[in-house]
Amino acid sequence: MGAARPLLYYRLLSPQTEESRGRLFRGYDPGPFYDEMFLPDGQARPHYARMFRELDSMAPEQFEERRQLADLSFLLQGITFTVYSDGRGTERLFPFDLIPRILPASDWDRIERGLSQRVIALNLFLQDIYGAQRILKDRRLPRSLIYSCGHFRREMIGVQVPGGIYTHVAGIDLVRDSRTGEFLVLEDNVRTPSGISYVLENRLVMTRTFPYAFHEHPVRPVDHYPTELCQILRSLSPRGGDAPAIVLLTPGIYNSAYFEHSFLAQQMGIELVEGRDLIVDGEVVYMKTIHGLMRVDVVYRRIDDDYLDPLAFRPDSLLGVPGLMGAYRAGNVALANALGNGVADDKAIYAYVPEFIRYYLGEEPVLRNVETYLCSRPKDLAHVLDHLPELVVKAVGESGGYGMLMGPTADRATIAEFRDRLQDNPRNYIAQPVVPLSRVPSYDPRNAAIAGRHVDLRPYCLFNGEKVVIVPGGLTRVALQPGSLVVNSSQGGGSKDTWVLGGDL
Repeated sequence: MGAARPLLYYRLLSPQTEESRGRLFRGYDPGPFYDEMFLPDGQARPHYARMFRELDSMAPEQFEERRQLADLSFLLQGITFTVYSDGRGTERLFPFDLIPRILPASDWDRIERGLSQRVIALNLFLQDIYGAQRILKDRRLPRSLIYSCGHFRREMIGVQVPGGIYTHVAGIDLVRDSRTGEFLVLEDNVRTPSGISYVLENRLVMTRTFPYAFHEHPVRPVDHYPTELCQILRSLSPRGGDAPAIVLLTPGIYNSAYFEHSFLAQQMGIELVEGRDLIVDGEVVYMKTIHGLMRVDVVYRRIDDDYLDPLAFRPDSLLGVPGLMGAYRAGNVALANALGNGVADDKAIYAYVPEFIRYYLGEEPVLRNVETYLCSRPKDLAHVLDHLPELVVKAVGESGGYGMLMGPTADRATIAEFRDRLQDNPRNYIAQPVVPLSRVPSYDPRNAAIAGRHVDLRPYCLFNGEKVVIVPGGLTRVALQPGSLVVNSSQGGGSKDTWVLGGDL
């Protein structure tokens, strides 16, 4: 006999009447989009069949009780994020949807190969662009595009970064195109990517809320991430040794990702510090302690380049550490991620990543980019201006859904405003066709029913200089507003637990 099931499990799965059975999915319409759970004929996809049967056997009241338990768990653990766009810096509970996104092994194997290829190519690009600049000399990338990038750091040219690693941590945003079912790369994040704490906490909450679903599905684990990251950070120490001093540098409690900073520091067993906790003396970084100064070997920084060192970058920054850049250039401290990575996050540079893969690796990209128009090209700009109501326009240096035009849903005044912006500063914008994102059934508490909502996926990749380790799944972000394609939490989105199965069912 198996282990006894807890009382809570029996209470949540109490006997139901036939009338209540199947009410959650009653009237669910997969619609014209690729539905992650259902085939076009309405049957559950094979890898979703077991989860669908469990969910479909529940009454809405039972599901609502589990949802409230999940929200309570997040609240008690302080899992929140800050919304800056409302002018008040409002701290909110991160919306979490209980219906998991499940990926079969066949989908994940392709994603994993494509992401590994992409992260290695991005790292080689950063090595090159701050080194020999071969790709510019060979005219495979316009020199003007690099030198006009606001995140290109001339201060990093010639700096020998530890192990030649720039992209220690990368978060690559993927979307599934409903027209083809293919995963496409939407965006690269190799500066200070955030969100991994939600991946880990989402899984913990799901194991408590649907404990026996994990016995029935061969779900690959995600809890090894802090250990893998800590091993990479240890390997960067300029002094070597078995016990390097590692710190996580945070902007402080008012940052939107502060929960994640404190969570990761606790999970890795390293100190969480602010800029005022560190001092540089003789090009060596020290941490202030009650016992005096202690030398720091590695800084996992969660502060943007501009604010990291007021002597090298923004002089008005109160968040950084004066002299940190000097210590870094001298090789006395390691930083993860490296400075200057923002050039690879530039959305205009993103359009060239497939070329990076061909140039540096001699391979064809496993994962394609979304078709992209560079407004710095006169021909592309003319096309974009003629088709603004049909396109998505993005500022090259923005993230979080800010600085973006969704042409099909924008009013005339907003379109006219963006037209002026594009003509005034075309280098600052790209445009893409609207990708009909795939959908996953999600719970709508207002109607106590399941409805399709659009999703993307941000897997997290760790690179130690030799291999890329990818957390199976990553953060599935879901647009909780009906019809919305904007999944960012700052724009009203939420998240789901992402299950990668160990084998196809």
